[in-house]
Amino acid sequence: MASIGEDGAHSAARGQPSQNGWYVVGICMVAYVLSFVDRQILALMIGPIQADLGISDTQFGLLHGLAFAIFYATMGIPLASLADRVSRPLVISVGIAVWSAATLMCGLARGFTQLFIARIFVGAGEAGLSPATYSLISDLFPRERLGRAYAVYSMGSFLGAGLAFLAGGAVIAAVGGIGEVSLLGHPLRAWQLVFLIVGAPGFLLAAIMALSVRDPGRSGGAAQVPGLPRVLAHMGVHRAIYIPHVVGYTFAAMALFALLGWAPALLMRTQHLGAGEAGGWLGMIALVFGVGGVLASGWIMDALTRKGHLASPFTTGIVGAVGTLLFAALLPFADGFAALIAALCGLMFFASFPMPPSTAVMQMAAPPAMRSRVSAIFLCSNSLIGSTLGALFVGLLNDRVFAGQGGGAAGAGVAASLACVTGGAALVCALVLSRGCAPFARLVRS
Repeated sequence: MASIGEDGAHSAARGQPSQNGWYVVGICMVAYVLSFVDRQILALMIGPIQADLGISDTQFGLLHGLAFAIFYATMGIPLASLADRVSRPLVISVGIAVWSAATLMCGLARGFTQLFIARIFVGAGEAGLSPATYSLISDLFPRERLGRAYAVYSMGSFLGAGLAFLAGGAVIAAVGGIGEVSLLGHPLRAWQLVFLIVGAPGFLLAAIMALSVRDPGRSGGAAQVPGLPRVLAHMGVHRAIYIPHVVGYTFAAMALFALLGWAPALLMRTQHLGAGEAGGWLGMIALVFGVGGVLASGWIMDALTRKGHLASPFTTGIVGAVGTLLFAALLPFADGFAALIAALCGLMFFASFPMPPSTAVMQMAAPPAMRSRVSAIFLCSNSLIGSTLGALFVGLLNDRVFAGQGGGAAGAGVAASLACVTGGAALVCALVLSRGCAPFARLVRS
């Protein structure tokens, strides 16, 4: 009897994904959900963390972006090389355990430096998840169904962000009034307790992944896995595709992570909401409009592909970037709570568009034995540049440019900062992605 994963590979070869293939997508999506909960919960607790640790907006931007991205980016490539050689579910399982342990470490941090180091290891654990998952899905689904499969997996990011906001807000509201608790003789503040609560479930999921999912084998067979120099050489030969793809979608990531990192502060500072109430609103926005944008993106890409539009992964990303730019431009002029929520809904919907098509490009353009490492190189750029600079630039603009206009500790200047970063990044994304349409179409046609 074929184990879970193996049967999916057989069905993909026949042009139809199996139920087991969807099981693999589903459990990987759950892992993605937990990864985003552990990653995103920090943004909701900006107030108490800043109050307890005495950090600035710029330092918070470093915690949310750079600290997470350092190992997420640098560990991604060696872990992807490992995933191209050994069991991909095993790589994912170990990664889940590592980032869960690091989230617990965040809850024990006593200062900026300790929290920074803990966030580094959260990124290290999460580094192996997406490259290995992308490669798994490409071996379980035919090309014309990849968009929906990647969209379902990508939903995990916004389900995770939504749960981080909703559950995080609820937990903060529940424990916020207790002041301080003692764990094995160590006093813990409410925000530290939140980290301990959200980090614990990952260990159970790591065990489920290790015990229930088997690697289906690579579609390219048992050919020798090429070294990293050959992977880079392949990307160099097809640089007309990979440069627009990596650069364009890196700027898309900058827009998305700036939004996810600073939307809680925007609501709390401009609308004077508590963390629980802000988390409730942002959780619903992420669950409805973030997930909706991912699904719409995957559906549009598959529909364009069926109609013979060969550059559909690039075109879909451009649509998302243009929509993000339009709603970013509206953000500073959103007068009142309802207008601000509407602008955030539109931003979340279109900022989520690039996730399925950016993944599809890598899996369609790269040879099977190189897919994990091509994905890791892409995610390295997304993290070191997109995630890091998106959160950091908003913090810098808050502290250095718009502070005199209310953008520092409290006020509406954060809306201007967020609009500048998300809108500017979206504009560059659309322009750069347009350069990759024709080369990608030629590759798919050949």
